[in-house]
Amino acid sequence: MHVAFIGAGGVGGFVGARLQASGERVTFIQRGPHLAAMQTSGLRLTSQLGDVDLTEVDVRPDADGVGSVDVVFVCVKSDQTEAAGELAKQMLGPDTAVISLQNGVENEDRLAAIVGPEHVLGGVIYILSLIEEPGHIVHSTPGAKLQIGERDGSESTRARVITEACAKAGLDVELSTDIEAALWIKFTGLCAHNGMTALTRCAIGPIREDPVCREVLIRCAREVLTLAKARGVMLPDDFKAEPVRVFMKVPPTMTSSMHYDITHHKPLEVDWLNGAVVRLAAQDELDVPVNQTIFAGLKLHAAGS
Repeated sequence: MHVAFIGAGGVGGFVGARLQASGERVTFIQRGPHLAAMQTSGLRLTSQLGDVDLTEVDVRPDADGVGSVDVVFVCVKSDQTEAAGELAKQMLGPDTAVISLQNGVENEDRLAAIVGPEHVLGGVIYILSLIEEPGHIVHSTPGAKLQIGERDGSESTRARVITEACAKAGLDVELSTDIEAALWIKFTGLCAHNGMTALTRCAIGPIREDPVCREVLIRCAREVLTLAKARGVMLPDDFKAEPVRVFMKVPPTMTSSMHYDITHHKPLEVDWLNGAVVRLAAQDELDVPVNQTIFAGLKLHAAGS
């Protein structure tokens, strides 16, 4: 199977390195210093799940000459989705799967508008993995969970083949028959966790221990649940009852990608997280004051320094 990754950062580099190490043919599309380092020295992954050292990788600045592939994983920030879609379009075959592993709930529709809805599957990944330095990815959490599924809920051959390849690569992967719900479950957590850790510049521990901050975390999540219900997304009852339960169990030092970005003066994805809640809620005439406040508190930092 030929798998292309648009973005070889914390997510794309992690999944791609695992797949190549397991024997799959992998092409990375990347730019900047990370591209140069990978071209010169390959890609190194440091992970509690096992290290990977790839001395040679197929990495390019664009899709020229790649040809059609079996799978395209989109692993860039959400503000780059349209550009990624145009790259993916150059690598399409009749049954190519295009899978976003990005944050947010709008990327699938944005990609479908470019490559065609028949090519787009949904994808969800739970991981904290970053570029430590060009050419070196560090996966810093104990696990990594991946969910992949057709948007219509069917168990297609291509979805099964992709899932089996990921499992062979040692990934904790699930073939989902309700990927829309999976996307909204992650989105709920991202808006609460990423939003509050970035806004406070604190890890999750102090946030959940402080009664005021904990209440804001919970209310933020409940606003997203209300939005999901208004949009016809069916979420599990146990999740709706305790939408931030997972954050009460994770290590107190756990931060988030948006916390990392704001503390390192990098662009934020807040427009596609809490900002998306505000935007979508306005379409449905819903009030989301907590998400609106978090969005307002982070929006002026969204461009980075």
